[in-house]
Amino acid sequence: MATSRTPVKLVSNTGTRKRSGSERALQKGQQTKQLIVDAALGLAEQIGLEGLSIGALAEVTRMSKSGVFAHFGSREELQMSVIREYYQRFSDEVFFPAMDEPRGLPRVRALFANWMKRVAIEIQSGCIFISGAVEFDDRPGPVRDALASSVQAWLEAMYRAVVQAKQEGQLVAEADEAQIAFEIHGLILALHYEARFLKNPGAIARAHTGFENILKCYGKAARTP
Repeated sequence: MATSRTPVKLVSNTGTRKRSGSERALQKGQQTKQLIVDAALGLAEQIGLEGLSIGALAEVTRMSKSGVFAHFGSREELQMSVIREYYQRFSDEVFFPAMDEPRGLPRVRALFANWMKRVAIEIQSGCIFISGAVEFDDRPGPVRDALASSVQAWLEAMYRAVVQAKQEGQLVAEADEAQIAFEIHGLILALHYEARFLKNPGAIARAHTGFENILKCYGKAARTP
């Protein structure tokens, strides 16, 4: 009597290998792109966004022009990738740590203190937001839009912190929140000009003094840093 046998279904792992290979290739591509963006950011801090080019970046990264171009497709997309990377780093260093502080003046102080720490480094390396504003202030397009929206998002974060300080009763009733945020931003811009361009050694101390004067003017009580 013949014994019937149930057919054994053979499962091929070819598809798994293909997926695994594709995932590794994608991961490697993402890593390579990040390395290029890092190099582009460092270059832009020295020569500005306008100075960025596929050729210059290929030379810095020791890649072919076609290899660099394949990751971005255009010089414009390269510039926008640099802006996004700069904004992410700015947020990680300045904005997010300050959110651990209580609402009100402690958070405003943390935002300014973190901002000043970054400025102390950028006095030597340069600030994409400031140099980019000079390069693209009168040049409509995606790069200018990316720059402007990044700066606006940050200024709105500072403004919200000031509004919350007033809501917490830490600022006088007649305090103009937009004016306070404007004056704080003005201190940072003046600091870049004084320290980076004019090489004034007392610029950082004056910026700190200016910030304390703002709080004395609008705060209900002067506070020690």
